[in-house]
Amino acid sequence: MRFLLDAEQRAFAASLDAMLTSADTPSVVRDWSRGERGSGRALWSRIAQAGVFALAVPEEYDGLGPRPVELTVAFVELGRHAVPGPLVETVTAAVLLDKAERLLPPLASGETMATLAYGSPYALDGDAATTRLALTPDGLHLAPGHGPVRPSLDPARRLTPLTPGGELLTPTPPVGHALARARLATAAQALGVGLALLDKTVAYVKQRTQFGAPIGSFQAVKHRLADAKIALEFARPLLFGAALTMEPADIAAAKVTACEAAYTTARTALQLHGAIGYTAECDLSLWLTKARALRTAWGTPDECRALVVSGGGRRW
Repeated sequence: MRFLLDAEQRAFAASLDAMLTSADTPSVVRDWSRGERGSGRALWSRIAQAGVFALAVPEEYDGLGPRPVELTVAFVELGRHAVPGPLVETVTAAVLLDKAERLLPPLASGETMATLAYGSPYALDGDAATTRLALTPDGLHLAPGHGPVRPSLDPARRLTPLTPGGELLTPTPPVGHALARARLATAAQALGVGLALLDKTVAYVKQRTQFGAPIGSFQAVKHRLADAKIALEFARPLLFGAALTMEPADIAAAKVTACEAAYTTARTALQLHGAIGYTAECDLSLWLTKARALRTAWGTPDECRALVVSGGGRRW
């Protein structure tokens, strides 16, 4: 099996990277964390214009997909730049809504953003989302409203309880497929977060000096960074392999591997940055908190490992 991206996919990643770099995402993240949505919504529109959300929506509903490999490429870049908002929830909603003609085209175009409560009364960014979904034992509902914002480990991941009830969209949504899509996108996001943390830390240890030499020249520092690099590079083929097979067990393996690699890299980044790494004023914190939050989003490490061990229902 070939895991290398083709020229078109690499160009897509490069174009997203260039666009997000020019958008000054750290300032967007800080605005979003304060509940100021203007810059975040503008960035959301630019991401939609690049075709990211359309990759999750079928062609018959004005989309380009489903194209899980290209969507994975996009989410690695979204994670690399710490883009805020219910990104995973929006592409997951595209699976759950399936045949909803009135709801899918606006998701593909970026006109609307969706959030989803599943297994919990809380949904990500329910105060910003225009399509709020609640998955309950009797089916998928449109939530008519939301409650107050609750604090989160990652300030940019604002949690809100959704108002119960609302229109029943479908009594039997494809939960398993939707959960797999959510985990794949989360894993890709986490890989991007880890890669960004590694790049920022490598740049920092080349500049910070101790005993008259850059700390990056110290053997112990090199070993920590090498361990982080190996963990992230090991996660990459698992991630893109899972995007090809779309098997739940493969996706669970990719999620636990990518999220643990990002979390390990975050710990290394924090230690090697020293005291400055603990400050909210340092941009590094925007990626540190996201790495920790993504680790348990849409399935804890233990839940994903259990699915891998069980085979995820795969027929061998």
